[in-house]
Amino acid sequence: MTSESPTLTTESTASPDGGGGPRETRLLRLVAARLQMARYSGLLLCAALIVFFSLQLPETFPTRATFVGIAGDQSVTLILALGLLVTLAVGQFDLSAAQNLGMSAMICGVLMVHHDVSPGVAVLVTLLIGLLVGVVNAIFVAVIGIDSLIATLGTSSVLLAVTGQVSDYQFVGPVPSGFQDVANHEILGVPSVALYAVVLCVLAWYVLEHTPVGRRAFAVGANPDASRLAGVRTVRYIAGSFVVTSLFAAIAGVLVTSKIGNVAPTLGPAYLLPSFAACFLGTTQLKQGRFNVGGTVIALLLLAIGVKGLQLNGNQLWVTDLFNGAALLAAVSAALLSGRLRPKLRRRRRADRAEAARAG
Repeated sequence: MTSESPTLTTESTASPDGGGGPRETRLLRLVAARLQMARYSGLLLCAALIVFFSLQLPETFPTRATFVGIAGDQSVTLILALGLLVTLAVGQFDLSAAQNLGMSAMICGVLMVHHDVSPGVAVLVTLLIGLLVGVVNAIFVAVIGIDSLIATLGTSSVLLAVTGQVSDYQFVGPVPSGFQDVANHEILGVPSVALYAVVLCVLAWYVLEHTPVGRRAFAVGANPDASRLAGVRTVRYIAGSFVVTSLFAAIAGVLVTSKIGNVAPTLGPAYLLPSFAACFLGTTQLKQGRFNVGGTVIALLLLAIGVKGLQLNGNQLWVTDLFNGAALLAAVSAALLSGRLRPKLRRRRRADRAEAARAG
């Protein structure tokens, strides 16, 4: 059995003639206009949050350290979210990606700290193991046909066990100072880890939005049967998506090891909710109802500003978790509402044009 596509659009139950009268038509058009404006609401909300927290916390929030910290802290989450976008684009989920990040970080740290492996070799081994996780997920989902949610949930549990076994459930570190500079070195005042994230953003944006590979990936996610009939090798695209996601997770794991310098055995799960929240909240931005890189970046920035403001305001950790969870639910609800209204509006417009033609 295969996983259902995580598409956010639904079929409207409106009648084919789009009945409902002029009043309903005006309402639909008004809502459609609001939805069109909502494509850029994330940027406006970011600006509003910055102003709000700057007034609320004038001594701590509107500082260079705050925004440099946001850039550095969220870069790893962004890299993981970019990887998740690839599997989401083909209509699948990878719940093991966050734990793959945690395992990769731990393996990289253990190799350097406990086995005196050079950083270059440790990174190479870590990336290869991360890729192997993607191959395993690809076999379970694309070849055997297990639902991606079930398969990757099982894989995540296995990776958690491996992480614990490798580390003996202890913190590992510190890693060599030279390796820490890989993510913490500043270029023009910007942490290098943020620059790596920007490079990967541009790469993901170009591949997903401007190449045949990206267009076919979205086609597979939207309608795998039609894509198969059109000659697209859907199994290959689904399998490849899990490999790419795992590679991004491993890269994120390596960078978080470099950035923090110490690795906790429970590191991975902390990245699961924020990365998925950014992906789904991103579907309400720029290209509504569709996973996209630009929307994900805006969504993550919005979440990061909100979380940072709450932290500086002295709120407890559970408040930030509540913020991320509520944002995810709101994003999915908004995308579903948008998906229901657009088909209904299109039907109504066709009915209006047909009625005008008959009257003429």
